[in-house]
Amino acid sequence: MAEQLNKVFIDVAVDEPAAGDAALAAKLEEVCPVNIFKGTPSGVEIVEENLDECVLCRLCIEAAPAGTVHVKKLYDGSELT
Repeated sequence: MAEQLNKVFIDVAVDEPAAGDAALAAKLEEVCPVNIFKGTPSGVEIVEENLDECVLCRLCIEAAPAGTVHVKKLYDGSELT
């Protein structure tokens, strides 16, 4: 049941090849106040169950190379830039 509630309001994606960058993954994990990103040796992992905790702070967008992290507001179809 909880799986159905994921991604009701927010979706987050990281473009390749940035998603495979372990250093970027660690940085995203560090800056996100609600633990949406998990750094792994192979890169960025999105923690699906935390997506709707996003506070739209833009810290992940600012920490990543321009245009590689996408935070989409599913409720209105817009994306943070």
